[in-house]
Amino acid sequence: MTEKKIIKKTVTAKAKSKPSKLFYYRIFFDDNEKKNYMKSTLTHKQVEKYLKAYEKTHQKFLNSEFVLYLKRYDKKTEMIEISDISY
Repeated sequence: MTEKKIIKKTVTAKAKSKPSKLFYYRIFFDDNEKKNYMKSTLTHKQVEKYLKAYEKTHQKFLNSEFVLYLKRYDKKTEMIEISDISY
């Protein structure tokens, strides 16, 4: 008679993480006088901190480049396209 070993696999419940809050920002006019909007999980203080660091290292301020810069610190940062609707 052979012995059978029964191995119980414990099911580890995945820890549910809180969904990260998304913050929406209006980026004021850049050097091309363009106004844009963006969304990010970074807080207002964090965005201001990175903005100061960005301004120190860049001669021109372009909204699209700033959003790319922020993506280093928050992968969910992205530019939002706003368009007018007329009817």
